Amino acid sequence: MERFSWPRLLRIRPVYRQLARLLFYANTEELIGTMKVFCGRANPTTGSVEWLEEDEHYDYHQEIARSSYADMLHDKDRNMKYYQGIRAAVSRVKDKGQKALVLDIGTGTGLLSMMAVTAGADFCYAIEIFKPMADAAVKIVEKNGFSDKIKIINKHSTEVTIGPDGDMPCRANILITELFDTELIGEGALPSYEHAHRHLVQENCEAVPHRATVYAQLVESRRMWSWNKLFPIRVQTSLGEQVIVPPLELERCPGAPSVYDIQLNQVSLTDFTVLSDVLPMFSVDFSKQVSSSAASHSRQFEPLASGQAQVVLSWWDIEMDPEGKIKCTMAPFWAHSDPEELQWRDHWMQCVYFLPEEEPVVQGSALCLVAHHDDYCVWYSLQRTSPEKDGRAHPARPVCDCQAHLLWNRPRFGEINDQNRTDQYVQALKTVLKPDGVCLCVSDGSLLSMLAHHLGAEQVFTIENSAASHRLMKKIFKANHLEDKINIIEKRPELLTPADLEGKKPNPSDALVLLLALIARFLSSWVSRSSPPACFRGTTCTSGMYGLLWTGTWRLALW
Repeated sequence: MERFSWPRLLRIRPVYRQLARLLFYANTEELIGTMKVFCGRANPTTGSVEWLEEDEHYDYHQEIARSSYADMLHDKDRNMKYYQGIRAAVSRVKDKGQKALVLDIGTGTGLLSMMAVTAGADFCYAIEIFKPMADAAVKIVEKNGFSDKIKIINKHSTEVTIGPDGDMPCRANILITELFDTELIGEGALPSYEHAHRHLVQENCEAVPHRATVYAQLVESRRMWSWNKLFPIRVQTSLGEQVIVPPLELERCPGAPSVYDIQLNQVSLTDFTVLSDVLPMFSVDFSKQVSSSAASHSRQFEPLASGQAQVVLSWWDIEMDPEGKIKCTMAPFWAHSDPEELQWRDHWMQCVYFLPEEEPVVQGSALCLVAHHDDYCVWYSLQRTSPEKDGRAHPARPVCDCQAHLLWNRPRFGEINDQNRTDQYVQALKTVLKPDGVCLCVSDGSLLSMLAHHLGAEQVFTIENSAASHRLMKKIFKANHLEDKINIIEKRPELLTPADLEGKKPNPSDALVLLLALIARFLSSWVSRSSPPACFRGTTCTSGMYGLLWTGTWRLALW
């Protein structure tokens, strides 16, 4: 096989340069006479919303800046495998004596279409719904000399028409797509393929990729489970150990239904216990009619060890050819066929799914892991028997009913459950709290108010800016019999009045400690990357004055 060479394939440097110019730099002539837009931004110091004037294309630029276009373009393994698969597909069509007519759905920069033309395709119809990217693709294709063989169609694929007066004169016989996210189907791949096979491509067409397979592995992991459930939190006080317990509603909640994208290659093998082999859960053949209907796929297995089934680790691979010789895999290092050749990528990672509840498993006792999916999402369940055998209907997608998973994201759950982090806060609070102290916690969903109470503060107030946070904290306080000990104020901090604090006012003899939890949370997470966690050190309160002062290397003081 001919050695793959980027410079020979296309002038890639002009492509990058053109893309950068089109997407991130405004042409002076284009700005003349254009409108400006106002964008609201939260001031991190005051918390208030400020309105700033931006160019009318600001939102587009932000959308592109947050996307993974650059990461995909620089993914050498992905690009090589796509090119090899496209070249093989074009050759198979040519061997039949047919013209190679390519449909490229979600073309982005037009890279895959240019690969197809380079591989010998007669014509490509490249669909891109995002107008700024479609405009960029037009100029990139023109810059590389492919305008006579590539047509950029700025539409959603379901709006493309076929016929003499349509977007395409006839159906294509090669289907190329890159509609995949970390979950495989989260960007609407199934509905797009379903429509394309019905309306845009020939029956038994060539498809690149040809097939995708989703894999799963059941594990026990206290660390990962802490990203999904609230654990009991232990607080060491002068009166002994106090335990903050989660409400029963939180313990029974199935959790957030969304996948947690993560780089499993950065997770230590000591952070989880493997309970199953790697199981191929389901495959999708993209060369045939695809269904976006809800479905379940079960795999029977015998646990490799006894333990608590909590988490499903999942990833996928795509095969670019029918024989499966050209494969691009997202497998983590312990499941990769050649870890030394593992490709780092951020646009595709691996998935962490949380079971609705942890379940005990016994080594050697057969179970069924079931992957459920609708047209956009995947979720897992663990069952004693196969759902096909007992005739059970597909279970509904789990939805959070405790509100904690709507208020706290996965990293936030991990922070709250971090006992070392809690201990650092406790030690810091002990230096500033006094027996007759009155504490105010400014943070939605923070448990610092409970720490302050257990450490002996006479009176504790907490500001919960949102109604959802108010309801959640009320449940947690009630579960810990603190509903009459901590006062919840549902108000923005800048709107606080002395009446909200029941007339309490700061003065030299009043130990009112302001717990700026939002700032502390940011600083502790930021500082912990390169140093020990930040902590508070208190000094005397002065009348009507509060502030933050850096003292020492990583210490924060209130005055």
